[in-house]
Amino acid sequence: MNSPQGNTAWIKAMPVVFVLIWSTGFIVARYGMPHAPPFSFLVVRYFLSILCFMLWIQLARVQWPQSRSQWLHLSVTGILMHAGYLGGVWAAVKAGMGSGLSSLIVGFQPVLTAIWLSYSLRGSDQPGVSRRQWLGLLLGFAGLLMVVWRKLTLGSPMDHVTPVNMAFAVGALLSITIGTLYQKRFVQPCDVRSANTVQLLAAFVVTLPLALAEPEAMHWNAELAGAMAWSVLGLTLGGSSLLYILIQRGAAASVTSLMYMVPPTTAIIAWLLFGETITAATLAGTALTALGVSLVVRASPR
Repeated sequence: MNSPQGNTAWIKAMPVVFVLIWSTGFIVARYGMPHAPPFSFLVVRYFLSILCFMLWIQLARVQWPQSRSQWLHLSVTGILMHAGYLGGVWAAVKAGMGSGLSSLIVGFQPVLTAIWLSYSLRGSDQPGVSRRQWLGLLLGFAGLLMVVWRKLTLGSPMDHVTPVNMAFAVGALLSITIGTLYQKRFVQPCDVRSANTVQLLAAFVVTLPLALAEPEAMHWNAELAGAMAWSVLGLTLGGSSLLYILIQRGAAASVTSLMYMVPPTTAIIAWLLFGETITAATLAGTALTALGVSLVVRASPR
């Protein structure tokens, strides 16, 4: 049996573990993108993830959501946070948008979430976004801009912005933002394994027609297989499950502010694995982002 101290330590470590796992998404893009069209890759990822979760559910005798409305709400969040967000990011990068710009656009999510919360909670008894949290959000976004600035200014000559890839990136931003707020508002607490499976089933159904319409075929090799394995076991079973738990446990603005830490952490991982350059601006931006996130997630004094 787990001790209360062990459970408390794990709960405190969840945000750090989530950021580390979520930041490895660039590995999937770096190794998988050249060998597979975006929606075909994602539909296989969803299918394999569903199989893994189904086996886990069967072995652990996990209970499924009990009401039709809960299935509906989970399906909506799955379409938004899996199909919409991942599909938009992958399609934008595949269509030529650089990783720096796509990270910056999607990284606007915490501010967009805070703006919505401030507007929707105005005049209610519920606490909105405090001034300290607004400061943290702005500092975090400034740090994010410092981290991705080099990629924005020194990107590949092949990187270009078009109405199509910009629409994909903005669609991903809106999907993850709306999905997070929707889940926090409508999804009742339930087992993360069955909840994730329902979400993935909905994402699979929506993404499958798009994958079948892609003219490019998947070319399986060691790089694509490795990227697929990690995307299923690490990013979906691990990262998506942690994101679900964090949203259920925490305030929306605090949870989404963790996304600010993904690009800086990705830069550090890229330096460790691929020897990519880390500049003074990257280090300063990482520190500024960490400070901003700490201001957002720190409990308000009572």
